[in-house]
Formats: sequence, structure tokens, C-alpha cells
Amino acid sequence: MDKALQMKVDKLQFLLKSYGGVAVAFSAGVDSTVLLKAAKETLGTEQVMALTVQSSLMPASDVEDAVTFCREEGIRHEVVQVDPLIYYDVRTNPPQRCYYCKRLIFGKLREIVGQKGIVHLLDGSNVDDGQDYRPGRQALRELGVLSPLLEAGLTKADIRAYAKVLGLSVAQKPSAACLASRVPYGEVLSREKLQRIEQAEKFLHAEGFTQLRVRSHADMARLELLPEDIERFMADGTYQKAVAKLKEFGFAYVTLDLEGYRMGSMNEVLKG
Repeated sequence: MDKALQMKVDKLQFLLKSYGGVAVAFSAGVDSTVLLKAAKETLGTEQVMALTVQSSLMPASDVEDAVTFCREEGIRHEVVQVDPLIYYDVRTNPPQRCYYCKRLIFGKLREIVGQKGIVHLLDGSNVDDGQDYRPGRQALRELGVLSPLLEAGLTKADIRAYAKVLGLSVAQKPSAACLASRVPYGEVLSREKLQRIEQAEKFLHAEGFTQLRVRSHADMARLELLPEDIERFMADGTYQKAVAKLKEFGFAYVTLDLEGYRMGSMNEVLKG
């Protein structure tokens, strides 16, 4: 570990020690996995628990990964059922949707940790999250959720490097996000719509594509692939197979975004 990263990790460990017992909002992504592992290594299993939200807004595979990781690590773990789509301010998908959704979900988690006598609830936000439109951060602040990776100054690259030091297989896991982030603001969310996005992304991952998004515009799928993957997608016949499969999932049209994958592309309409 280089000196700069070591200093950030030292600060992270200092913060964790200052909290005492903690609950980690655990999605099984690289950020929350590193945070949970660091908390376990710093505080011990008796002082740490993980809470994973199961909802239509998150891929089912993430919950399975979370359950497996906590079982292997011997970490107390609870899966919490939440249905954000029953709430108008989430279902109608306004630009502030993430605020309302985070407020709902972390409010529920806050209730659970309070019942268990745990003071501090942690999430895996990092420095890079500030580069995109994230109204959900306000909800976390209002609920007193702590973000030690962010406070310690860890970037996404730092977290992946630290994951390697910790021996975590998620070090190279593609960045993930709520499935609702694939749908344009103002377009109403539904379980069926989110399910076909999840199916489409699962199919493309199985075809060997790593970092990607399937953006859903009404009945059209807009595929964002890494620029280096676009040529392979078009050259080996995969695109014909993808079109057929995505239509099977319920999309009427399938397009390829020539700009490629980029974080928060649905927020581009909010700029300027």
C-alpha cells in the first residue's frame, strides 16, 4: 500500500474506532464491502452488523452476494424488505427521487439499528460520488448516517486498491447503482420495467461485458458499453443476439449509445 493510501486507511480506522458499535448499509458493491470488511477488521465481529435492503430497485443477485459474504465472514446480517414503489414521490420518478428513496430506506434502517441499541449507521459513499448529481446525500445527512470512506478522503480508485490489500474479490467488481437510475426522470417506475432492465444487464454480463448500463426509455433500450467493448459487440454477432434477447424481455427497440458507458448519464439533461 502506498503512503497516500495508507494515510487514508489510517484515518478510516481511526474513525471506525471512534464510533464503537456500527451497522453498515451493505449492498455487496465494492464500496460497502470494503467498509464492512474494514469495520470487522478494526472493531471485531461483535461490534459490527450489516443491513441489506431487498427491493425491486436493486438486482436480486446483490442480495445473494451480500448474504454469502456475511456468512463467510461471520458477520451478523439482516435483509430488510422495503418497497419504495408504493410511495408516490419515488414511483413518479422526479429529479429528487433519490432523496425520497434514501429518506425512506435509511429511515427504515435507522429504526432497526435504534431497536438494536446501535448508535451509528454507516454507508459506503466516497469522494467520487460528489462528482455527480446525488440528492440522496441530503437525506443521509438529515438522518445522521455517517460516510467514513468519504470522510477519510477515499476515492473509488483508492477503495479498489484497498480491496486488493484486504484480499476481497470485489476489487474489480463493476460499479453498480439503483435500477431506477436507468429510467429518465418523469417516466413512471414499475416492477415490470425494472425487472426487464435487470434481465437485460444480467444477459450482457453473461456475454462477457463488464461495466455497462441498459437505459430504458419507454419501450426502447439504450445500451451503454465501455468504448473498448463496442467494436466486439458489433463485430462478433453479439448485437443480433442481444436485440433478440432484449425484445424477448419486453423492449420494442434496442439502440447502442456511441458515447459509451458513463456514470449518471440520465443526469445530463439536468445540466446547464
